[in-house]
Amino acid sequence: MNLQQDIENLSPWFHNIHLPDGTQTAPNHLLGDFPRFKWVDIAPHLPEDLSGWQVLDIGCNAGFYSIELAKRGANVLAIDIDPHYLKQASWVAKQFGLEDKIELQQMQVYDVARLDRKFDLIWYMGVMYHLRYPLLSLDILSQKLRKLMVFQTLTMPGNKVAEVPDDFGIDEREQMQQAGWPVMAFIEKKLAGDITNWWAPNHACIEAMLRSCGLKVTKKPAHELYFCEPDDALKAEQAWNESELLAATGKPWLEAVAEKVARKNEYMVPKK
Repeated sequence: MNLQQDIENLSPWFHNIHLPDGTQTAPNHLLGDFPRFKWVDIAPHLPEDLSGWQVLDIGCNAGFYSIELAKRGANVLAIDIDPHYLKQASWVAKQFGLEDKIELQQMQVYDVARLDRKFDLIWYMGVMYHLRYPLLSLDILSQKLRKLMVFQTLTMPGNKVAEVPDDFGIDEREQMQQAGWPVMAFIEKKLAGDITNWWAPNHACIEAMLRSCGLKVTKKPAHELYFCEPDDALKAEQAWNESELLAATGKPWLEAVAEKVARKNEYMVPKK
């Protein structure tokens, strides 16, 4: 069986992958040479040598990014919920001779909470806006990150960031309507024909959400792309939310809630 027949048998393809002999899996992709054109923006900002790096590729699809990262020496855990994409990714890895560098698992992003391991690089592109519980996913991943997260999501237009006070009165909520306030639009029906396109945050909201999960944006190499690193100071500010994360991921939470309960008077009792 030749390559072209294999590609046809594994269709449809969402990743147009350039195989070692130059054959492409989706040369007529409606988005163009996707996701290669995104990789061109990202690649120069990553270490050329990722030997020894443990990488998590979330929503790996047919494995384009997993292949590129494995080429640089990384060991990749590539996860997706769709067995069709995982079958494609397995086939693609074999074409490049990288099947020993890429582990494929059918998993949800929430399942990462149960993994007893951390990752030097978490690749989190094109997934969050498809989730019903986006902030939970970021909370989970921030706990598993050692060095770098490459994050991308669908956004609302505009890059304005408003100056948000540390606190404001309940009767001062009109300021939340100003341009650049962190907001995320909820899409109840469909966007671009996709019923799983749930969210479209603005730029300010993305940065605020990442900070609230203990992640500092260090670089923004292209539209909708964010490089983030763990930040201990930001994590310390959000430690009182830990009980919710533990409960949501099926872990014991009663001890962790003590801090939240102990501090409730700080925000529930009116100041004199």
